[in-house]
Amino acid sequence: MRPSQRRCGDEVVADLDDRARRAGSGLGIEHRISEGVRQNERNGPRVGSLGWLRMTDTGIEITADLVRDLLREQHPDLAELAVRKVVGGWGNQMWRLGDELAVRMQRMDPTPEHQLKERRWLPVLAPRLPLPVPVPVRSGEPSERFPKHWTVMTWVPGEPLDHGSISRGDHAADTLADFLRALHVEAPAEAPVSTDRGAHPRNCTDGFENLFQAVAPDDVADGVRAVWDDAVTAREREGPPVWVHGDLHPANVVVSDGTLSGIVDFGDMFAGDPAWDLAAAWVLLPAGSASRFFDRYARADEAAIRRARGLAAVKSLFLMLMGHNGDRGLPGGKPHWGPAGRAALDRVLKGV
Repeated sequence: MRPSQRRCGDEVVADLDDRARRAGSGLGIEHRISEGVRQNERNGPRVGSLGWLRMTDTGIEITADLVRDLLREQHPDLAELAVRKVVGGWGNQMWRLGDELAVRMQRMDPTPEHQLKERRWLPVLAPRLPLPVPVPVRSGEPSERFPKHWTVMTWVPGEPLDHGSISRGDHAADTLADFLRALHVEAPAEAPVSTDRGAHPRNCTDGFENLFQAVAPDDVADGVRAVWDDAVTAREREGPPVWVHGDLHPANVVVSDGTLSGIVDFGDMFAGDPAWDLAAAWVLLPAGSASRFFDRYARADEAAIRRARGLAAVKSLFLMLMGHNGDRGLPGGKPHWGPAGRAALDRVLKGV
């Protein structure tokens, strides 16, 4: 595949038509859907007599007893804290640990890269960020009982935006802009880079086309195409790479009192083009908030806004596809993401 046609990810969504099978590559959630589909074909047998290691459609069944046993083995001083499952999670699953901590268990992610990245860099970034973020405090290593990585992190209170709402749009716009201003500083040479996220939109044409053909509504298709074409022709960013969260969507931010109150899941962070985060002006914020956000952020030139708007269209289409998958009962699908994606797409079409 030529670089100009790179898909910005390699996601496969099974049991849809051919267009949707190729879609979903704008957000770089590699292998998670396809792996879930493959494993959903059958439930694996119990492994020996270890009932807590029963294979399911997600690989290994993670239970409160397993989490507590792992804590007893590696961090016994935390083992008596209350353990409660957090609803959601695909690549990693979260468990509350007491009132102030959480355990992040590698689940569908094929490698521990995301957790290892968070362990290395979140303690460096967190002190300068104006919103709470999960900070790793203990490391859990693979063992015979659980052959994957897990991490004890600080808990970020609030409700995920995909289950909540923002009613204070101006406050949320200012809060997000301040957070991204603090995050988007020059990254060190050893910072992680991304081979898919972070690319200029013109290098993501296949990903856009696949999503567009799969779920773009007919009544706005021309407008969506125009936004994307404009992003593709926008000037490339100049300057050193900055820190980028890389995966700002409604499930990765939390809200309270009608506004943003925390940012989670930094597993896709990289050094690169901040336009990938600036897309959140449309994906996360209520209608009419993008202009205030960019005024407050005050670092995005016209080309950056054009790139960000095109990327926001991709992310919106991906949310719609995940909603479609959820409606059809496919592994990893989320029915409530469909309406959120369509609302975000409508905001994208209105511009700044």
